[in-house]
Amino acid sequence: MALKGLKVIEMAGLAPTPLAGMILADFGASVVRVDRPHAPLMDHLTRHKRSVSVNLHHPEGTRIVHKLCNSADVLIEPYRPGVMEKLGLGPDELLKINPRLIYCRLTGFGQSGPLSQKAGHDINYVAISGVLSITSVDARTKQ
Repeated sequence: MALKGLKVIEMAGLAPTPLAGMILADFGASVVRVDRPHAPLMDHLTRHKRSVSVNLHHPEGTRIVHKLCNSADVLIEPYRPGVMEKLGLGPDELLKINPRLIYCRLTGFGQSGPLSQKAGHDINYVAISGVLSITSVDARTKQ
């Protein structure tokens, strides 16, 4: 497998992070998904992954993620800007623990700019880009 030996920490959230983690696992990476306690098991993108349930709002939860990242190669996270920093898991903190860690942020609208604090989902992108307006039926013209 092309990525055998690569250790990835995936912070659970909405796609694209679980999809990216699944693709990395499909190519042989060892992916550990950090789930919230009592999270619903609705995600079908867990193939070839291990998971651990961690309360990120508790200091012990932060210590667990620090320990995981100590030997990881990659961390992927889906949260809006500032969330990981508030949890004590931002790149400044984790790169002190593991300077070779690749810290990957998969946010909808990036870390800065006018939409950075907005949730990014398919329907948002389609609407903002204008594609939605050309694919929907306008009720005013339909008679």
